[in-house]
Amino acid sequence: MASQDSKDSYAERRQNMVQEQIEARGVRNFRVLQAMRKVPRHLFVPENYRNQAYYDMPLPIGEGQTISQPYIVAYMTEALKLRPMDRVLEIGTGSGYQAAVLAELAREVYTIEILPELGLRAEKTLEALGYTNVHVKIGDGYLGWPDEAPFDAIILTAAPSKIPEPLIVQLAEDGRLIAPVGVDFQELVLLKKTKSGLERRKLLPVRFVPMTGRAQEVK
Repeated sequence: MASQDSKDSYAERRQNMVQEQIEARGVRNFRVLQAMRKVPRHLFVPENYRNQAYYDMPLPIGEGQTISQPYIVAYMTEALKLRPMDRVLEIGTGSGYQAAVLAELAREVYTIEILPELGLRAEKTLEALGYTNVHVKIGDGYLGWPDEAPFDAIILTAAPSKIPEPLIVQLAEDGRLIAPVGVDFQELVLLKKTKSGLERRKLLPVRFVPMTGRAQEVK
C-alpha cells in the first residue's frame, strides 16, 4: 500500500482535490475518499505533467492514452461498492492509478493492459509504492482473466461498443461491473449480476479512449 510520506509536497494538493473536486460533487463513501486522499496521483503521470496531477482533468500518459480525471475515478470506484475481501478485475491498466485506488479498497486487483510499455511501467510504479495485491498482465482485456475468475467487481477504463461477453461470464453472482459503453457517444453503465439475470443502469455521459484489440471487431 502507498505510504503516507510526511515529506510529500503534493499532500495538500491531494486533500484539496478530494474536498473540492470529489466530495463537493457528491462522492460520499468514506473508504473511497480516503483512498483518493492517499494514492499519489502525481507518481502515475509523466514528470512534465506532475504540476497538473491534482487538477480535475485527464492527462496524457503516452501511447495515445490518458489517466482519467480524479472525479471519474472516484465516481466509478464508489459505484462498485467494494468490500475489503473483494477480488477486482480491471480492464485497461493505463498508468496504474485506478488499480492503486482499487487496491486500497479490495483484497486483490487483477489488471490487464494491451499496450506492453504502459503495462510494464504501471507494474513498476505499483511495485515501488508497495501494492503487493495488484497483479498486472499484458494482454487483450476483452477476454478477461479466466484463470482468476470469478470476480466480485469488474471495471473497464476504455470504452467498448458493447460489454464483452467473457467479462459478464467472469462476473460472480451479486458482482458489479462498470464500463463506459459506446463509440461516438458513450455512457457509463453499471451492471449487477443476480440469480435472475443482469440488472443494467445507465449513470452518466462520459468520454474515454476506445477499447482496442478484439473489442474493435465486435459491432
